[in-house]
Amino acid sequence: MNLLLMGLPGAGKGTQAEQIIEKYDIPHISTGDMFRAAIKEGTQLGKKAKEYMDAGELVPDEVTIGIVRERLSKEDCTKGFLLDGFPRTTAQAEVLDQILSETGKSIDHVLNINVAPEELMARLTGRRICRDCGSTYHLIFNPTKAEGECDKCSGELYQRADDNEETVGTRLKVNIDQQQPLLDYYREKGNLRDFEGSKPIDKVFQDIEVILNQATYSSKG
Repeated sequence: MNLLLMGLPGAGKGTQAEQIIEKYDIPHISTGDMFRAAIKEGTQLGKKAKEYMDAGELVPDEVTIGIVRERLSKEDCTKGFLLDGFPRTTAQAEVLDQILSETGKSIDHVLNINVAPEELMARLTGRRICRDCGSTYHLIFNPTKAEGECDKCSGELYQRADDNEETVGTRLKVNIDQQQPLLDYYREKGNLRDFEGSKPIDKVFQDIEVILNQATYSSKG
């Protein structure tokens, strides 16, 4: 079962990824993990990626795609995988299709976790951190007993600069603009599955399970 996970920042992709890989015993493959592994292994592509990363530059498509090809050829991907963070463009998606088709594979499901931008704004701007001990809280999901005061040490809470509305709003807009062509690409191919991410975490996973269990059952049948 070859899966691609999509969703905007704050949609809960990481939480769902953890549950998917545990339940279906497939590797979670993120772009960052692939780069780190290739660099650690000292592969030629890993060395090239490190050069760009050390220079603070984006790793070009040809290097990224080569690393993806290497990673998907590893033995732990024979039963399937969960891709996260790649592809980011339709051009990358087309190349991914070519890589998979070389071994008779394809993306079975694109799992897109939908959450309204205004709810994502509340999620992403609600984080608060203690100045003294570094404990993390959230105004909605993990509030302190006393407003603005750490439960552990009574220190003052603050909001990180990159958690403010202006920065988060820009980040969301960039991601929405970048993601839309990909969603259109997979919708046309007929394998895009939309999930309502504003539901409780367990409910979102139950919805995902329904789709994946159907796929598992039909592949065995």
